Parts: sequence; C-alpha cells; structure tokens
Amino acid sequence: MKKKLLFLLPLVCLLLSAAGAVFGRILPEKTRFIRVSEAVSENSSRPQAASNPHSTLSVPSCVTRIGDDYFIVDTYHDQIIFSDSLTRPINEWQVATDQIARGHTIAGDGTVYLADDTENNRILILEKKDGAFLLTQEFTDIGIRPHYVVYDEATARFYAYSSMTGELYVFRRVEDFPVEKSSTEKSSAEKSSTETSSTEESSRVVLEEIRRIEKLNGVYVRSFTILGDEIYFVSGASSIIRAKLKDLSILEEYPVPAQMAGMIQLEKIQDYFYITVSTDAAGNQDYATILRTRDLGLLASGGYEDIYSYFVGGGTPYYMGSFDGHYYLTEHRIPGCSVWQFDVIENEITDVTLLY
Repeated sequence: MKKKLLFLLPLVCLLLSAAGAVFGRILPEKTRFIRVSEAVSENSSRPQAASNPHSTLSVPSCVTRIGDDYFIVDTYHDQIIFSDSLTRPINEWQVATDQIARGHTIAGDGTVYLADDTENNRILILEKKDGAFLLTQEFTDIGIRPHYVVYDEATARFYAYSSMTGELYVFRRVEDFPVEKSSTEKSSAEKSSTETSSTEESSRVVLEEIRRIEKLNGVYVRSFTILGDEIYFVSGASSIIRAKLKDLSILEEYPVPAQMAGMIQLEKIQDYFYITVSTDAAGNQDYATILRTRDLGLLASGGYEDIYSYFVGGGTPYYMGSFDGHYYLTEHRIPGCSVWQFDVIENEITDVTLLY
C-alpha cells in the first residue's frame, strides 16, 4: 500500500502543477468572489448608477478611457466616476464605485475593470451591467497601499503595484474558470448541453503571480511604466530602475538629483520621457514639477527640460495618460486646476486646455 502511495504522489504533484499553470496562482485567503446576481440583489433587481454627489473634484489622480466610458479617479472623494463624455459637468458624471479609500487608478480590458483601493490594500474587480458598475471580486492583502494598476494588451495581463513593498501583482482573466452553481442554476444548465459559459465564468480574474524587486522594498514608489518587454519604476528615493517585465531583474539604474527624487510617473511621448515629480528627497512639494528628457541617463547631470510652465505651475502634477488622440494630466494643490488635455506635435507641446 505504501509503495502505491509513493508511486501516486509524483503523479498528484504533477496534476496540481498543471492545474496551477492553467488557472494561475490563486490565493483563496486573499480572494472573494461575488456573484453578479448577488451584487445586483444587494442594491436592486436592476442595477442603477448613482449620480456624482460632488460638483468639483478633490485630488483626482487618474483620467482614462476604457471602451466607451471615461473615468476619473476622484481620490479624496473616495470614488471613481464615469461618463460617456469628457465635456459633461462633473456633477453629471455617475459613480462607478465608492467602495474605495484613496484609490488612484482604474484599468480594464473591456470585460472587467480593476481598481486599486489604496488604503484598504485591496484590488477590486468591477463589471458593467445595464449601465452600472458592480463589484464582483475583491483581492485583499495586496501588499501595502497598492497604488497603480494597468492592463497590458501585449501580455493580456493586469499589473498592480504595492507602492511600499516592491511587489508587482499579476492578474489575468480566465474565461473558462469553473464556478460552482446553485441548485437552480444547475438545473437550468442541464436543460441545455450547448449552453455557453456564464458571464461569471468568462469574467473570473485570478492572481497569477507576485513578482518582486527587493531593492524597492520599503521605498515609496508611485507608479511604473511598461514599454515592450521592459518595465520602468520611477524614483522613490534616488534612481529610476529599468527591469525585465517577466521577472523584474534589473537591467539598468538611472540616478536622479535629490530635488526630483519623489517622482510620480514616467511616460514616453515621441522622442522624450516625460516625468511628473511630486517632491524632493525630503518630501517637500515645493519641488513638484514636470520634466522631460531624451535620455534618462542625463538626469543626474541636468540634461532635462522643465516644462511645467506650459501648464499653470505651482501645483502637484500627477498621472498622465493618452486616449482620443490627446494626452491628459491630473493635477493637485491648485483650486480649479484638476484635469488638463494637451497635444504633442513633433515634440512640441501644443493646445494645452484645462478641462476641469
């Protein structure tokens, strides 16, 4: 009997390994799956998006477009709002979720939307049903203050970064993930053997992997940028790090002066790297600005241009993004200046417009 068990043990391990490869790495203690039907019933028989109760933004961090919807992460109002147009007054936008505390970003692949719930150390999974967004999954204990999430089409993965631990959480959607059905759902499914996967099954998200860059453990890093098969981490202390996306092995470091050490985001626009800066190495926001350089290796020697004068200046520029043929920037600390739109034509910044 013992010999049979010893013989079967490697086979069992092999099967478990294969299952892990198919379904990704799932941490049950960190995951809660909320059936769409339950999410709907908690609110009403038919979900309805609530109107935005605020007429202004309070420290917006991210503006983006996913599918036909525009989103603004209204950080200090603890909500994400959405609209079918960027020209609508803020109080005419609708609330995608208010189940976040100081969230910063939202990303989507057209089926599911991932949002960081920064102060609760969570990643929320949302789905759009009948014009409203429903919380259908949540991942808890995602490092310390997850601060940035993006969807990368090339790898069909969502990447979320724990801003204080040097951990990159890799999520993916598994279309054929098995979902336990209730007795009613089972009887209905049995009536049609050709029934396709349910919405819940096709939108299941799993935590596939946690990648780590030990050098950044304990360093406050606000974002990363994926360029091809490489990833750039902005400086939270003394340097920008370029690493391999697949394993976060460091390829190169670019030292930066103390006055720009507290960076927010790096964006490659045409021939330049554009960088938003929040503070100096001591945390002083008086050094907040926007820089650009053709070569990150020149930052330490002053080989960069300060371009904050194209905007108002004097505030704290935050995340950048691009959609609809334009570039966008969120900003803090200046009343009435929250979201900017601008163009870059042959490396020249033009048509800078204040939207909100």
